[in-house]
Amino acid sequence: MSEKSIHILGIESSCDDTSAAILCNTKVLSNITAGQKVHEMYGGVVPELASRAHQQNIVPVVDTALKNAGINLKDIDAIAFTSGPGLLGSLMVGTSFAKGLALALSIPLIEVHHMKAHILAHLIDDPEKNKPTFPFLCLTVSGGHTQLVLVHDYNKMEIIGSTIDDAAGECFDKSAKMLGLPYPGGPFIDQYAQKGDPNKFFFSKPKVPDFNYSFSGLKTSILYFLQKETAKNKDFIQQELNSLCASIQESIIDVLFDKLILVTQKLQINQVAIAGGVSANSALRKRLLLEGQKRGWQTFIPKFEYCTDNAAMIAVTGYFSYLQKDFVGQDVVAKARRIF
Repeated sequence: MSEKSIHILGIESSCDDTSAAILCNTKVLSNITAGQKVHEMYGGVVPELASRAHQQNIVPVVDTALKNAGINLKDIDAIAFTSGPGLLGSLMVGTSFAKGLALALSIPLIEVHHMKAHILAHLIDDPEKNKPTFPFLCLTVSGGHTQLVLVHDYNKMEIIGSTIDDAAGECFDKSAKMLGLPYPGGPFIDQYAQKGDPNKFFFSKPKVPDFNYSFSGLKTSILYFLQKETAKNKDFIQQELNSLCASIQESIIDVLFDKLILVTQKLQINQVAIAGGVSANSALRKRLLLEGQKRGWQTFIPKFEYCTDNAAMIAVTGYFSYLQKDFVGQDVVAKARRIF
């Protein structure tokens, strides 16, 4: 790696979090995120409201990131930004801001794939954590994606399996909605599950070929089960909320790990990481540690601040692209469905 101090400004605006970070090589100097509470009353992210909020937040967020890092704009060597995948309106705000600032400062512009950045967050400097070495396997789980990725190098990643329909994070949130929990529901399921019995209720698990995932059938199984039980007892959900959350959570994690274990056996790989918003789930983190001990894996779990969408992961990905001089021009555009 280069010994020169490279300062990267990272910008993340793929969904409803506006985030800016400053990294010196792979060390985080600041990582600022502004959330958007406006979506809670709608039970999900409203794209138009999200893009408007990004426009309001991006300047103060970047300004705060610079101040907290103790540097000026003239010290920035390059700007890395999320170009996709994500909500197009939200991505356009971050992309346009990054392009304009890079042009004004006459510095390189680096586009970053959001899901690759989640994985490379493991390479951020942290004295308390070891970094995986190549190759390693990463289970990336978020509201929009569920993938098993073989990471060969900083810029070479191979999808081994992915969901054929819904993502694990969506399954958490939709299940929470069925239970009457607020949005986003995943953290609430995690919270209530800690007081429940994960083996009290059982739901049908999908049978999908190869190493792909499916969560649509699991959601349907949960829905029909709840409809059946509440028809007999209208207070069923309230009375069994903790164990329902624990059982739903256990089912989702079982599905994730069934395929993860198969892939590690086929590839004979023993370095296993998790990434993405759902990697903040306490039961998922515990399961990875338990399976790691049982199977001799080296396991890698991101800090909570690097699980959800954040600009530090964008900046560290940008740093590795900077070393390769992998820059883009002012004709770059946001891509809602950017290919991995």
